[in-house]
Amino acid sequence: MKRKKAAAGRAAKKPAAPRKKVAPIPAGYHAVTPYLSIRGAAEALEFYKKAFGAKEIMRMPGPKGDIGHAEIRIGDSRIMLADEYPEIQFLSPASRGGTTVSIHLYVKDVDAMVERAVAAGAKLTRPVADQFYGDRTGSLEDPFGHMWHVATHKEDLSMAELRKRAARAATQKPD
Repeated sequence: MKRKKAAAGRAAKKPAAPRKKVAPIPAGYHAVTPYLSIRGAAEALEFYKKAFGAKEIMRMPGPKGDIGHAEIRIGDSRIMLADEYPEIQFLSPASRGGTTVSIHLYVKDVDAMVERAVAAGAKLTRPVADQFYGDRTGSLEDPFGHMWHVATHKEDLSMAELRKRAARAATQKPD
C-alpha cells in the first residue's frame, strides 16, 4: 500500500519547468544607471518631465508616503530616483551641502533644451557654447541640487586633434 501511495505521489508531481535565462542587464537599461537621492522626489519628477521631456516609467511609494523608488527615461536612458533616506546614508545634495556627481545629457538641440530647463526652474551655471572637444555644451543646476551638463555632439575628432585642441585650450585665458 505504501508503495502505491509513493508511486502515485511521484506521478502527480510535474517536472520542474526549465528556468528562463535572465539577462544580466534588464531590457531598457544600460550597464550604468544614475540613481538620484532627492529631497522632494515627487516635485523633481515633475521638473524633469517639464525641463528635459522625461517620461515617468514607474513610481513606488515609500514607507512614509514619500517616493521609495521611481524611474524616468530621457532619450534612451533611465534614471532612478527616490526621496532621501538619512537612516541608510542615502542623502540628497541639499543634505550634503552640494553634489559630487554630474549627469551628462546628450540631446539633439542643446540650446533649446537648456532654454527649456531654465524656463522650468533650473539655474544656468555655464552658458551654452561650442567646446574644443567637439560638443556644444551648457551646464545647469536643477532645483534639487543636481548638476546637468547638456550637450549636442557636433564633430568627431581624432585623438591627435583632440590632444592638440586641448593643449591650445589650456593656454587660453578664461572669459
